[in-house]
Amino acid sequence: MLRRDQQIRMQLHQLVDACIFAFSFWLTYALRSHPDIVEQFHLVEIPPFKGFAWLLLIIIPAAPLVLEAQRFYERPMFCSRFVTAWQLVKGCSIIGVGLVLVLFLSKAPFSRIVVVWFCLGSFILIFIKEEILRLVYASDVGRAQMIRRFVLVGTSKETARMKRDLSARAMEGFEVLAELNLNETPVEKLAELLHEHSVNGVVLNAKHAYFEQVEAAIRACELEGVEAWLVADFFNTQISRTSFDNFCGRPVLVFRTTPEASWQSVLKQLIDFVGALALLVITGPLLLLPIALLIRLTSPGPVLFRQQRSGLNGRPFTIFKFRTMVTDAEQRKHELQAMNEMTGPVFKMTADPRITPIGKILRKFSIDEFPQLLNVLRGEMSLVGPRPLPVDEVKRFNDLAHRRRLSVKPGLTCLWQISGRNNVADFNDWVRLDLEYIDNWSIWLDLRILFRTVPVVLLGSGAK
Repeated sequence: MLRRDQQIRMQLHQLVDACIFAFSFWLTYALRSHPDIVEQFHLVEIPPFKGFAWLLLIIIPAAPLVLEAQRFYERPMFCSRFVTAWQLVKGCSIIGVGLVLVLFLSKAPFSRIVVVWFCLGSFILIFIKEEILRLVYASDVGRAQMIRRFVLVGTSKETARMKRDLSARAMEGFEVLAELNLNETPVEKLAELLHEHSVNGVVLNAKHAYFEQVEAAIRACELEGVEAWLVADFFNTQISRTSFDNFCGRPVLVFRTTPEASWQSVLKQLIDFVGALALLVITGPLLLLPIALLIRLTSPGPVLFRQQRSGLNGRPFTIFKFRTMVTDAEQRKHELQAMNEMTGPVFKMTADPRITPIGKILRKFSIDEFPQLLNVLRGEMSLVGPRPLPVDEVKRFNDLAHRRRLSVKPGLTCLWQISGRNNVADFNDWVRLDLEYIDNWSIWLDLRILFRTVPVVLLGSGAK
């Protein structure tokens, strides 16, 4: 795992564990001081919790540091439960002893049994959290989100060594989909491998004699918007941002044309999940049944339209939409190609005869996009990002640089959506807006786009 990803993962775990320790301490004290429990077990009454709330200022920062000292956060993702439990027992015991020592030095009238319950409760809650994460990571959706797919580029000896290193870390989500031997295969074949396999990165590991080929491989990755991880020296690039990292114990240079992993990216995922779930819960009952009935009553066919779209790194996924066209719309598409109003590989038409009467209303207010919140919950889309295109349209890209729009998750809304999309007739302008979003991404840009999307939807500036 890259060191930056590892640090973010560890800090997330530390934050959650600090909250768990704080909650466990409060819950333990609340139970011990509850009048019914005191009366039932004939216990001595203890002072209110507010007199010992100051201990949280010690527990919250100290507890994760103790677990870190026990190398709790350096465990492999699927290590044995015994290792997890043993490290957690040691950590909770040290925290308990430290808490007793603080109480002894402060001479506070504190019930010692609370410390025991606190340590036991913290152990149980954190162990349950680890088990839940294990189940999530082991699920199909979890594995799909966690796994990182690579193409290895270099000489046969170097790629074989790197493949062995990755195989030893297979449970951490590494998968090698293809190899390119610089001794036998021209580097131009790399673009074909990137098109064939939906990879997250290309690992380049070559000697000085192959620097020219390696540089060509990096430029190919630049055009595709795919990260290139170079186990070598610097090269001049056009738009990539270069960062230093650690990969399987070796120093590497990462040439990146997309936003790197950061707390902002973690916050984006949280906003995606919470936002999609909230919209589904709040508006779902008001929209799903009425719209489903209207679609079924006004035209024959299914309520939902499903289509293969190109997602992150071009990986196909099934998009969900309310059906707004007749059932044979795809078969009739070739008949309307002459009236296409968009240049490039995409098809857009204002008065499309395939659209149903209710479909016109759904499209006008972008209600047909509502089921894509399910794609957001599944991790296939984001609330904000380039709009996903059908797989067949992506295959017809005549400029490889256009594929860089596939380097981030597709979204429900984007700069194109709020920038007068009905007036954008050139696919190059569409791509330019998407690349502008990628190159200038921040969580604040996402929030601004979401804020500006609201009036666009309410005023009916919908899709064609």
